[in-house]
Parts: sequence; C-alpha cells; structure tokens
Amino acid sequence: MELLRVKDLGKHFGGLTAVDGLSFQLRPGEMLGLIGPNGAGKTTVFACLSGFLRPEQGEVLLEGQTLVGLAPNRICELGLARTFQIVRPFLNISVLDNVMVGALLREKSVARARALACEVLGFVGLGHLAQSPATGLPLPLRKRLELAKALATRPKVLLLDEVMAGLNPTEVDELIAFIRRINAQGVGILLIEHVMRGVMALASRVLVINYGQLIAQGTPQEVVGNQEVIEAYLGRGLKHA
Repeated sequence: MELLRVKDLGKHFGGLTAVDGLSFQLRPGEMLGLIGPNGAGKTTVFACLSGFLRPEQGEVLLEGQTLVGLAPNRICELGLARTFQIVRPFLNISVLDNVMVGALLREKSVARARALACEVLGFVGLGHLAQSPATGLPLPLRKRLELAKALATRPKVLLLDEVMAGLNPTEVDELIAFIRRINAQGVGILLIEHVMRGVMALASRVLVINYGQLIAQGTPQEVVGNQEVIEAYLGRGLKHA
C-alpha cells in the first residue's frame, strides 16, 4: 500500500535537467530521507510534489489521486504539506495568527481555526508564545513555527526541507524527538536533510540523488557506505587520494 507514489518525474530549466526520471514510493507512516549534494535537485523535487513547479514528465499520486497540474493550495487540501528551507513567518502578526493561516484551510470558522491553532502550538511547544510577534522568535523557534503552520493543515504527508539546518546538536536532538511525535500520529514524512545524524535517526529508507537522478537507495547504513554516494558528496578523485 502506498501513500505517495512518484513515477518518472522530470523537470528541466532550459537546457538544465534538474530532476531526471525519479521514481519512489512513500508508505503510510513511513519516514523517508531524500539526500544528495548541493544542487542535486532535492528542493526542485519538493516544489514539483507540492505544486510550486509543474514537472514536464511523470506522475505524482497521493492515495491514488494525481497532483500534477494542481495548485499548491489544492494539493495542501488533499493532504500534502511542506516546509521551506528558508523559514519566512508573517513577521507583523502573532505566532498564533501565523498558525491560524494554516488552520483556516481545514476550519472555516475563525473560532474553530483559532482552537486548532492553539492545539498545534501546544503540540510544538510554542503555546506560551501564542500572542508574541513572530518577528521576535530566534531561528530554532521559527523552525518550530514553520512546522506548526504545516501541521495546522492536518497533512497526511509532510515534506520537511532541511528543518535541522543551523541548529546546534541539542536543538537537533529535540527536533528529532519532535518529528518522531509527528510521525507517531500517522503522518508520512519525506525529509531533505544534510544533518546526517537526523537522517540516520529518523529515516527507515533513504533515497540519494545526484544531478536529478536516483543513484542509490536503501537503509541509512547501506547508503552511507555506498561508493557512488561517497563519490557524489566528496568527488571521484578522493577515492584515490
């Protein structure tokens, strides 16, 4: 049984191939890692899945329903939400109001949206900052707010784009525990991450792409020892050094 299926996904920018025939599946309740060197096409994959870019080829199916060609808000309504590598909260409104923006996708009543937003803020540990302006949050809390905004849409699949970047080891460990709590609620997770400690701790399977192509997949332990993966990250010349 598949929650998300991606088949032969392709995206080009002029003469540059950003994603080249990528196929994979995300099973219900699974945490799947997507890794690769800078410029490998990872964030482009996320943009294609979430409707911010339209692929030139391939299929994206969420519970059997096609997502290709749908607007991002419609894809989010169907149950796929994402975070962004560069977090950009609405700085001129409160933390609570930021999360209400996501909650209003599910709750048309402002009162119910506010209740949902408060519930999500409590879940992510930001309840005590609900009335604080988002502009005053440090980076670790802005990342939690980014997660809260996505969770307020009640996703079935959550795409996490480098949520651990810029965090210290203690903050990474806290976020790992938090992502496990999200997954325990039945949310399938696909994560792009350069912090390999996070990938090793969370992902049951890892996909490795380079120049938009899948070059390896398997358990975290299998892929970190894969010679092609090592060469993609470090350069082919280093194996002879």
